[in-house]
Amino acid sequence: MTDQRNDRSGAESLVQAFVDSDVDVCFANPGTSEMHFVAALDTNPGMRSVLGLFEGVVTGCADGYGRMAGKPAATLMHLGPGLGNGLANLHNAKKARTPIVNVVGDHATYHRKYDAPLTSDVEGIARPVSGWVKVSESADDVAADGAAAVQAAMAPPGQVATLILPADTAWNRTSASAAALPAIAPAAVDGARVDEIAKVLKSGEPSVMLIHGHLTAERMACADRIAQATGARLMSDTFVPRLQRGAGRVDMQRLPYFGEQAAEMLDGTAHLVLIHTESPVTFFAYPGKPNYLTPEGCELHTLVERGGDMDAALGALGQAVGISTIEPRTTALDRPPLRDGALDHRGIGAAIAHYMPGDVVVVDESGTSGGGTTFATRTAPPHDWLMLTGGSIGYGLPCATGAAVACPGRRVLSLQADGAGMYTVQALWTQARENLDITTVVFANRKYSILQIEFGRVGAHNPGPKAMSMLDLTNPELNWKSIAEGMGVQAWRVDTAEGFNEAIAASFNQRGPSLIEALI
Repeated sequence: MTDQRNDRSGAESLVQAFVDSDVDVCFANPGTSEMHFVAALDTNPGMRSVLGLFEGVVTGCADGYGRMAGKPAATLMHLGPGLGNGLANLHNAKKARTPIVNVVGDHATYHRKYDAPLTSDVEGIARPVSGWVKVSESADDVAADGAAAVQAAMAPPGQVATLILPADTAWNRTSASAAALPAIAPAAVDGARVDEIAKVLKSGEPSVMLIHGHLTAERMACADRIAQATGARLMSDTFVPRLQRGAGRVDMQRLPYFGEQAAEMLDGTAHLVLIHTESPVTFFAYPGKPNYLTPEGCELHTLVERGGDMDAALGALGQAVGISTIEPRTTALDRPPLRDGALDHRGIGAAIAHYMPGDVVVVDESGTSGGGTTFATRTAPPHDWLMLTGGSIGYGLPCATGAAVACPGRRVLSLQADGAGMYTVQALWTQARENLDITTVVFANRKYSILQIEFGRVGAHNPGPKAMSMLDLTNPELNWKSIAEGMGVQAWRVDTAEGFNEAIAASFNQRGPSLIEALI
């Protein structure tokens, strides 16, 4: 389509195509090749730009934004090395099925042949984490490519789309434009499959419904009613991209992280019904232990694939098993009392649940220390819980930043392990720059605790001082209060329950970002 209104740069046409496709936030860490895109951001009032000081922050922000907004943000990164810096959190976004549109600048088309220092295989770097990759070859193609990237990112259940933008396609002039493309519909429900699974669930044989995806309160209520009608057990995968929980909602049981515990939970299951997921496996391989967690002889039944219509499938299954008179089992509001004395993970959880406002977005990268908070907040006011879906650490601080951009007016609570937090600590600077309402709790146990646990589980020899030094953060000791204040974020450092109680109450009751370093 040709725009007769004016002549503009390819970058300007791309930004307008994004805005017309309802992509109105760009998390950016640009370089020389992207300067015309930066200029285009400046001239388009419909696009908000947010600077990240590291590409892993940029991509993690886009993940948190996409999970909460239900639509993609754009990212802007510089050539192959810049994209490479962002890969870890794009991996997490891929596993979460988060819609993201990456714009990666590249050398001008005619400059590629000179093998300049930053020349690299950008497509090759992008493909492992992207469901869709394209290189724009001319300014006239850029707008249409941008609209196609947004459509691809939103294709059910969501994916990372990467558009590579050579510098000359961004600075050359064009009159081309592109309208938003229609959304791709999810795969239709298979009625015969629904009837088959309804028959299985009503057979009386031990059955489990295992669910993944964005677990909204409505979806969980429907699934719980099906479980009640059939006697099946309902549980979610260990890590899901978004779970709505708390008072008034179904308390979802999660498959445990450790394989032995997960296998024990599934023991005796004759039928495993998969909803937007696959047969569960262990997080890692362990010597002499099985990879699949389903018991031998268990039959697998897929109600709906990841790209299918989960709501329609649950609704059809509910109708088939007869849930019209069944009410979901929801939790009641119950705030725990505050604790005193030495600070531990239970005291932290009690204080958070005691003071937590309603409608909070919780971003969980607490590792081994967050169990007390997970348990205590089950009956807190209703909230959203975002999890580390891909296992690549350093997602928490950026994901919280992106979630706060997506949800102005809602408090974001970032539960952060100290070792993982150091991967993308620069996100604190973006939180301060954007004045985002984020409370970060750093569980400062000064070690990679999960790795100390896994050391023995994988069958390694008894650890000596050299091995343990690789899993320890005390030489020198991190000071998160100083780090946060150096980034412009108000911070407290506490080692008692009383101190934490005061700090979390103050943080929840003020605007802007703040951080509590909890010494445990």
